[in-house]
Amino acid sequence: HIRLLLDMYTSGKYSSRGPALIPRMKTKHRIYYITLFSVVLLGLIATGMFQFWPHSIESTADWTLDKRSVHDAPLIRLPVSSPIPERGDLSCRMHTCFDVYRCGYNPKNRIKVYIYPLQRFVDELGVPISSTGLSREYNDLLSAISDSDFYTDDVTRACLFIPSIDVLNQNSLRIRETAQALAMLPRWDKGMNHLLFNMLPGGPPDYNTALDVPRDRALLAGGGFSTWTYRQGYDVSIPVYSPLSADVDLPERQPGPRRYFILSSQTAIHREYRAELERLKEENGEALLLLDKCSNLSQGAASARKRCYKGQVYDYPQILQESSFCVVLRGARLGQAALSDVLQAGCVPVILADSYILPFSEVLDWKRASVVIPEEKLSEMYTILKSIPHRQVEEMQRQARWFWEAYFSSMKAIGLTTLQIINDRIYPYAARTYEQWNNPPVVKWSSVNSPLFLPLIPPRAPGFTAVVLTYDRVESLFRVITEISKVPSLAKLLVVWNNQNKSPPEETLWPKISVPLKVVRTKENKLSNRFFPYDEIETEAVLAIDDDIIMLTSDELQFGYEVWREFPDRLVGYPGRLHLWDHEMGKWKYESEWTNEVSMVLTGAAFYHKYFNYLYTYKMPGDIKNWVDAHMNCEDIAMNFLVANITGKAPIKVTPRKKFKCPECTAIDGLSLDQTHMVERSECINKFASVFGTMPLKVVEHRADPVLYKDDFPEKLKSFPNIGSL
Repeated sequence: HIRLLLDMYTSGKYSSRGPALIPRMKTKHRIYYITLFSVVLLGLIATGMFQFWPHSIESTADWTLDKRSVHDAPLIRLPVSSPIPERGDLSCRMHTCFDVYRCGYNPKNRIKVYIYPLQRFVDELGVPISSTGLSREYNDLLSAISDSDFYTDDVTRACLFIPSIDVLNQNSLRIRETAQALAMLPRWDKGMNHLLFNMLPGGPPDYNTALDVPRDRALLAGGGFSTWTYRQGYDVSIPVYSPLSADVDLPERQPGPRRYFILSSQTAIHREYRAELERLKEENGEALLLLDKCSNLSQGAASARKRCYKGQVYDYPQILQESSFCVVLRGARLGQAALSDVLQAGCVPVILADSYILPFSEVLDWKRASVVIPEEKLSEMYTILKSIPHRQVEEMQRQARWFWEAYFSSMKAIGLTTLQIINDRIYPYAARTYEQWNNPPVVKWSSVNSPLFLPLIPPRAPGFTAVVLTYDRVESLFRVITEISKVPSLAKLLVVWNNQNKSPPEETLWPKISVPLKVVRTKENKLSNRFFPYDEIETEAVLAIDDDIIMLTSDELQFGYEVWREFPDRLVGYPGRLHLWDHEMGKWKYESEWTNEVSMVLTGAAFYHKYFNYLYTYKMPGDIKNWVDAHMNCEDIAMNFLVANITGKAPIKVTPRKKFKCPECTAIDGLSLDQTHMVERSECINKFASVFGTMPLKVVEHRADPVLYKDDFPEKLKSFPNIGSL
């Protein structure tokens, strides 16, 4: 409105000399222009207030069903002569039928999606184009997209357009009239950059595997594609949503052997397949459960949740959790909602549907979660499945459940996954990796990047900072300081004084060393104080060491630091320990005996990146940090869990030295290496694994020693001659 007023102002009879003429104006002209100027000024003020006033009125173009119900939507009448789109171009690819230039460059590498306002399309006689209108599923889908970061209500910024015309179920559509409605969309342009969602394509008797509605060049997210109708890299194969997903809560079941080996739960399957399954049942007995619909139940929602075998009634889909493998056969349509139910149950789907394009197969690796068998080999199914190792079956069960949670569990998951796949095609340099699509998150808390992927900022100081945790063992502490001070790469020595009842020795009593020595007094006696990100630590490398580790030589410490420089994302230390699975007790066990394997190095003497101090202090999941401080034990195990979980890598043990004076017990006087203490450390491992939701520790048979350590060579020619054998 301001621009309009200004145009009126400048288009009036106004001399090119402008303001110089104002004093000569007649009074009525002057009043006119003063009034006009006042209106413009008020308009500017009003606009400014609107910009900064809290908005309670949203854009009318914003799509929500709450504000715009189907009944209130404007009625659009379709003339019989309305144009009909072409059938659909099977040769379409992203570079031929999609205008990527509409998407443009943006810093977030995210496409913008516009949803057309809701309209009711009827033919000339007033008959709707759909018998169901807007389904709940399509409403959920559009609502999820409108709440996502992909959405825009500015049609000029949109890269992708989604009609508010529900074509999820072709059975409810009038094909010709639906096509005419699509062609009437303002930005249709032969379907360029338009996306249609369809789960149930085709109809009797042929049941085509793609939506029969003519759609020009529009992309199709379809639930029943075959290799004949799927346009690779253009269309998106989506799952057929199972309505049971929202109504039935199936708690996740731990992977492992189940009551049945193979289960078939689909109804109305072809009689030849049914006969073959019956034969397999006869051969393998109780290992195979063959269910069908219940003949003695009335039709309705209740019967949809029941399956029967010889008069015995089973709850569906709960029964799926009782089997290791679940059969998913083609029906009249290739895409089956049963696939979603099977995944939700954590049962490994055995898919027998030749030419079926599996959902989201462009990014998901289905070999990790399913077994695909040609239909002609149905008779060999039992033998094929028996050849799969137990551990692999457990991994597939876990992966199947995660696929469902991430990509199948709701219309929101299905819709946003579809948009992410299209987004990855348009911005391939920012696309999600194979691992991001397929690897279940191993942590159930917000993960942080490895230090190697942080901005490469040089450390403020070279070398390493030794952080010594102490309570009141002054004599032993001074010996440790004296030994560490001989290490060439030591940059600073930080003593964490953990005794609040006793002051540290006077400055004159401390050993005289050539590097800065700083004493930090803590407010509480906590083991976690050793891992606090103190400002005094200016190096990237930190040596955590207890106040009684006096047996390490300067050569051993220098060599350990040089190994850490090669592996800055690892824990590099001296005392190695191992975690083992106790099959009798069914839980993890802590092992401190000498073995060929290690999965932990104790932080009584270990190098690590200072970044892990920040993670330990501020990002440790659950109540682990409080548990450590309350029990005064296991802070070293907690740090091993943290580093292994972030990096996915094992620690590195350096030098052969194994004999330490109970590094597990040096944090506080009074602790002894008794059975109770070691049992508690086993409890730590089990608790931490529970909190992390996984066992991140990695077992290795590896140790780093100097190159000439064992060689028959003059000692003076060796870089690290003073490395003890034990």
